[in-house]
Amino acid sequence: MTTPDDGTGPAPLCLVTGATGYIGGRLVPELLDAGYRVRCLARSPDRLRDHPWAGRAEVVRGDVTDPASVAAALDGVDVAYYLVHALGTGRDFEETDRRAAHAFGERARAAGVRRVVYLGGLTPAGVPERELSPHLRSRAEVGRILLDSGVPTTVLRAAVVIGSGSASFEMLRHLTERLPVMITPRWVHTRIQPVAVRDVLRALVGSAGMPRDVSRAFDIGGPDVLTYRDMMVRYAAVAGLARRVIVPVPVLTPGLSSHWVGLVTPVPAGIARPLTESLRHEVVCREHDIARYVPDPPGHPIGFDEAVRLALKRVREADVATRWSSASVPGAPSDPLPTDPDWAGGSLYTDVRERTVDAPRASLWRVIEGIGGDNGWYSFPLAWTARGLLDRMVGGVGLRRGRRDAARLRAGDSLDFWRVEEIEPNRLLRLRAEMRLPGLAWLEMYAETDGAGRTRYRQRALFHPHGLLGHLYWWAVSPFHAVVFGGMARNIARTAARTGPHRTPPPPYT
Repeated sequence: MTTPDDGTGPAPLCLVTGATGYIGGRLVPELLDAGYRVRCLARSPDRLRDHPWAGRAEVVRGDVTDPASVAAALDGVDVAYYLVHALGTGRDFEETDRRAAHAFGERARAAGVRRVVYLGGLTPAGVPERELSPHLRSRAEVGRILLDSGVPTTVLRAAVVIGSGSASFEMLRHLTERLPVMITPRWVHTRIQPVAVRDVLRALVGSAGMPRDVSRAFDIGGPDVLTYRDMMVRYAAVAGLARRVIVPVPVLTPGLSSHWVGLVTPVPAGIARPLTESLRHEVVCREHDIARYVPDPPGHPIGFDEAVRLALKRVREADVATRWSSASVPGAPSDPLPTDPDWAGGSLYTDVRERTVDAPRASLWRVIEGIGGDNGWYSFPLAWTARGLLDRMVGGVGLRRGRRDAARLRAGDSLDFWRVEEIEPNRLLRLRAEMRLPGLAWLEMYAETDGAGRTRYRQRALFHPHGLLGHLYWWAVSPFHAVVFGGMARNIARTAARTGPHRTPPPPYT
């Protein structure tokens, strides 16, 4: 079998689907560092361009639901990583997952792919599949489809993944930190075997080199089997918090639990529900056979306390590579940005604000790039908070997703209820709205220099309405624009002026 470093020819080529997601975005550099060549399949390749590894990997446009683009992406591939799912795309997400997995397996076999690697969910022993949550049931079915594809397949089954930025970790972190006394659902007494994200990545990379005659599922987990209550208590201890008081009650259904989680944590109910539903049953590894093919190095698998320490260190140092919100929000708009007011796509409303800034352009850019998250939106905080709560109430992501990095943004980053669609350092930040709206919305912020050499801030909000409701929405909120958008432009300019020219500008992008 050819390995990356055997010197007999080109390194094996790995295809990574889901590279814009939490695991995929971390797997790519691990594969590159292990000596593999990497090709990424992405619906929006521009969202990967600012990743530190972007210049080392090939990126192609495509979607696993489009068999033609999958076939093209698999050409010449040795190992294909399947890291996508349709959860949250609608009630028929299981059927979407089923069709995509069948098509991927068929195209992989036709392309002569040596191995498929899939990361699924750990399923409880002895529980009929029909009783599993739709999330776990679909993950299990996708694994079976890929195993039956005729291509040797590794299915890795993990329960709760502990790592900076993972949805499971963010849920655990915010519940524990924000609630010293908790009224909790019964699933806090369910036994779970969490796994550190570093061990998940180690297993994924190691699976690329498995012998051809190995085609099966493997359970992967850490050394600790804990209840969710144990996890909250131990998280509090590692984080230096006072011991938490946890009172479980029998009345919180998975649906109610997900809304409770959505109120307390940045994880919206639509993502929290499959996480909480998956905790109804015990999810504990039944074997550790993966070690036959991917041996455990010293100190691995990483224990729960150490995994939490590592994750918190990353969070506190603002060094989170990917977050649960890295993946696109299901149903988020993907239409092209209108380039001017007479855009051929139809009606376009705009709100434009400009200010002269008594500060160097670099100071203005620093404020622009630092917007959102803990820094807020520089105008009428109550209005932004209310809009975020309204969005959460109708199933949106709300305003609490925050930022991946406190100072730096890159294309594809989530930013509260926006997504960074375009960033040109020291000039332009364009955000695309991912809140629930009857139309498409963007917010642009420019740092410019006018003909007299003065720094100018220009801000443009754009809205393309969908139907009558979209037009009514714009006219209903337009009376507040002077306060919200006008105040935003004024306060960004003032903040930039207060920073002055003496602070060191951020280093250039690489």
